[in-house]
Amino acid sequence: MLTKQISVFIENKRGRLAEITRLLGESGVDMRALCIADTADYGVLRIIADKPDLAEKKLKENGHAVSITEVVAIAVDDRPGGLAAALAAFDGRGLNIEYMYHCARKNKDEATIVIRVGEPREAVEKLRGTSVRLLSHEDLFN
Repeated sequence: MLTKQISVFIENKRGRLAEITRLLGESGVDMRALCIADTADYGVLRIIADKPDLAEKKLKENGHAVSITEVVAIAVDDRPGGLAAALAAFDGRGLNIEYMYHCARKNKDEATIVIRVGEPREAVEKLRGTSVRLLSHEDLFN
């Protein structure tokens, strides 16, 4: 129940983000989620894509610094307090969240959240049998 996240180191220069998204689009890579964290000089673009290995290959071929990490995707009730309930399960099992962001999915009753924890495989094991609904990579694209 893990998914691959692509992280791309990019300079804060006009056109860099457009270049990356154009390259992925021309390669037939569909992005379901993205998040960018930046400083004055550079940013880290995080992407959930349907074909992460192809995305990594194409980006590297075009000179981009890329890495792939495993993240946990969960579905939460799309209501006030839905995310808080899910995060309580993480906290109750001693799982430290490094960062998280929203993932676009077509389901009016749920929100999808991508979460990076220090030990993603351990997190999945600790969350099995809880009220947290873990999603597979395939779930994100169906």
